[in-house]
Amino acid sequence: MAQERIGRKRLVVGAHYGTRDFIVQRATAVIMAVYTLVLVLYAVLVPSLDFESWRAFFAFTVGTLPVGQLLATLAFLSLAWHAWVGVRDIWMDYAHSDGLRLFLQVLTILWLVAAVVFFGQILWSL
Repeated sequence: MAQERIGRKRLVVGAHYGTRDFIVQRATAVIMAVYTLVLVLYAVLVPSLDFESWRAFFAFTVGTLPVGQLLATLAFLSLAWHAWVGVRDIWMDYAHSDGLRLFLQVLTILWLVAAVVFFGQILWSL
């Protein structure tokens, strides 16, 4: 008969799997919140929000470093990673069939990769 491990001597399997996801969710949320604040401040402080003003915002450089594009890319990658962790957790909690869960996770990955590629094509073609 297998001995039950209870208390301090219990057998822990899979410990700390959620810690990394928890930290990623919080870090990406902070990045997105700060970037959203920057966007709101820009929208409030710029008198006319037309195509050229937004283009100037995203094409902002310091020396030769494309700061506007790098910050937008960081924010969008944070959004994609944040979405992946959240949607993956939804699939793991509510899709009980392994095959269905795998199918939904692959679709989610394909959708997020396509969104990142499309974003990169648009932003970096400025």
